Amino acid sequence: MDQIAEAAFRPLRLEFYPERQDREEGWLYRVESAVSGWLGGASQALRPAAVGVTLRRIARAGRGLERLHDAALEGQIRETRVALRRHGLTAANIRRGFALVREVSRRELGLRHHDVQILGGLAMIRGELAEMDTGEGKTITAALAAATAAMAGIPVHIVTVNGYLARRDCETLMPVYRALGLTVAVVEEGMEPAERRAAYDADICYASNTEIAFDYLRDRLVFGGRHNDLRRRLRRLTGDRDLEARLVMRGLHFAIVDEADSVLVDEARTPLIISRQSNPEDEAVWASQALDLARNLRADVDYKILGEERRVRLTDQGRETLARCTARLDGLWASPIRREEVIHQALSALYIFKLGDHYLIHDGKVQIVDEYTGRLQPDRSWSDGLHQLIEAKEGVEVTGQNLSMARITYQRFFRRYRMLAGMTGTAREVRGELWSVYGLRVARIPPNRPSRLRFWRSKVRSHAEDKWAQVARSAARELAKGRPVLIGTRSVAASLTASEALTAAGIEHQVLNAENDTEEATVIAQAGERGRVTVATNMAGRGVDIALAPGVAEAGGLHVILTERHDAGRIDRQLAGRAGRRGEPGSVEAILSLDDPLIDLLRSPLRRRLARFPWGTYGLRLRLFDRAQRRTERAHARARKDLVYQDRRLNTLLSFTGGLE
Repeated sequence: MDQIAEAAFRPLRLEFYPERQDREEGWLYRVESAVSGWLGGASQALRPAAVGVTLRRIARAGRGLERLHDAALEGQIRETRVALRRHGLTAANIRRGFALVREVSRRELGLRHHDVQILGGLAMIRGELAEMDTGEGKTITAALAAATAAMAGIPVHIVTVNGYLARRDCETLMPVYRALGLTVAVVEEGMEPAERRAAYDADICYASNTEIAFDYLRDRLVFGGRHNDLRRRLRRLTGDRDLEARLVMRGLHFAIVDEADSVLVDEARTPLIISRQSNPEDEAVWASQALDLARNLRADVDYKILGEERRVRLTDQGRETLARCTARLDGLWASPIRREEVIHQALSALYIFKLGDHYLIHDGKVQIVDEYTGRLQPDRSWSDGLHQLIEAKEGVEVTGQNLSMARITYQRFFRRYRMLAGMTGTAREVRGELWSVYGLRVARIPPNRPSRLRFWRSKVRSHAEDKWAQVARSAARELAKGRPVLIGTRSVAASLTASEALTAAGIEHQVLNAENDTEEATVIAQAGERGRVTVATNMAGRGVDIALAPGVAEAGGLHVILTERHDAGRIDRQLAGRAGRRGEPGSVEAILSLDDPLIDLLRSPLRRRLARFPWGTYGLRLRLFDRAQRRTERAHARARKDLVYQDRRLNTLLSFTGGLE
């Protein structure tokens, strides 16, 4: 038996760099996608009878494992891995694998998966997106599907929204994976290619969505940018003997995407690009000229700001003005199309992108703040000269412009996985898009315990000063009860304004934003303590578990204050979901103002009227926020749709060279 088992444990000879080939996307495919998105995107209802049978069988297998001593359990692990390697992910083998992972988790972590988590794991190993309420334990739920697939010899990528969560989840579950005889690693920013290659060689690899997508793009450059299986094999066999040594990944086998709506939808509005740099001195010259020209243009006469789409449009008058101002300039200014593109970017740099909201100056450099995670992105830059224009605006050293060498969209990248699954607490609004773009069906998983989270009546003040004063009063009121308070903001600048208001009110607090992200683990660990006030950007949103200290639940649990509406209601719900987790008590209130940036997008005269008449207008004020949020969500959906269309069109136009990459 030992010899058979030993032979079966040899690594499977997987095909070279497997990935799903891009589908032909003619008009018939697009019609089918639209219809299937409408029909197939609906959340799947669980069938009680079938679910009950599966859960009982897993529970029965688990009871048998509980009676085994450690040596006997190791024998069961070996037998289960042999069965999974030989016969694959059959229904019986999945049940056996889940029971084993559940028991090992109980012994190693003291955490036994409850039935709701089993259901989430089953959805993921079927290639679905499990929609589970915040606080239901998605981290250990993913381990069920990941470990079972890995025991079957399938390399697994677990994709998180940031490096902090990738490291945290990997370290949390490492004892379970190792007890099952599996290797696990994490890919982090700053790793050398050899370190990355070793991490991807593990049975289970954790990485953020940006790290894993850019590693794939770098591998595409090694292949010469060709996404063609036959060409790739021929190159491997004939010309390039060290091809495998220069790759870091093993292919795209199975991905489990945590916070899938954020990764697959919210962050999918811009393509991923690998580039080389141009001459910085040349960039500084035209950037300075462009900003001078843009500052001389007149708002609403020469250009208009389209707030909800976060872009600028030149008017006919503006084009004439620009032509007159550049009549004696040569180079790029001699081309009407090129000069208008540059001025569009210059106007965006001046009036759309703001210090403290969209970027920070760190170590003398412009660094992007990720709008969804609140973290700095030091290795990323804006394209088409925008980054250089912002550097010139802020008076820092202008860097070379990144000239595209390879690009891919998240939509195209994740569709190339042989098997794709995910999990999130907020998928229902985008389930149609998840199905039509990625073929991901949403499976709604019921909560393990009824929610005790209370939503308080929102407050809408006329001016920002009134809002921040109200935030301080609300925080003081809950502090007097012995409750911890989490104050959520959209930007670094807003978090600093909130901090000033709390300081003025004499309230001690901690601030977590992109400027002090090294203190993240400490701040989060203390955020659930009695009488603790924490001001945080989206860094304290998705994936963050704030544990309540003893006695806090009896005082009412964590109180969350939302100080702004986000572009999507799903993001607001994620922040609210930091309270009331696992059936704990908690409460949420929104304190907003008619000066908030989201309302700026409407440019509605109604806002000014409502500010003058604070009484009796509560319903109208809230509807104004609802309208602005819906409008922004529609604009972002259009942007994603346009990106998919442009990606498809470019890939078709460039197909004679091997495609877009």
